[in-house]
Amino acid sequence: MDDVFRRDCPARVVLDHVTRRWGILVLTALDSSDLRFYELRDRIEGVSEKMLSQTLRTLVRDGLVLRTVEPTVPPSVTYALTPLGRGITAPLRGLTGWIRDHAAEIITAQQTYDATTGPPVGGGSGG
Repeated sequence: MDDVFRRDCPARVVLDHVTRRWGILVLTALDSSDLRFYELRDRIEGVSEKMLSQTLRTLVRDGLVLRTVEPTVPPSVTYALTPLGRGITAPLRGLTGWIRDHAAEIITAQQTYDATTGPPVGGGSGG
């Protein structure tokens, strides 16, 4: 059995794709319905077209999202979850729901920490 804590575990690549900010948001957006590119872009505020394209390409390659091109002029492209992609959305909804429900507490903890130690250098989280 592969161990995701090991550097050479193949699951770590997929873990990275699924848990990136845009990956989570694309997968959960597609959980409610199939969407066209512009609908995804409008639904996920703040994502650039470049990042959305890269994310979709990665998720299609991973077998989590299906890209369907209709032979119209111009071509109509629709994105949908595959059965494999549907399997990950329930855990992701749980994660995003937990984060939404506890965001205020986390922000308060960050503000308390920053008030006593100073804000983090570079805006990231350290260890």
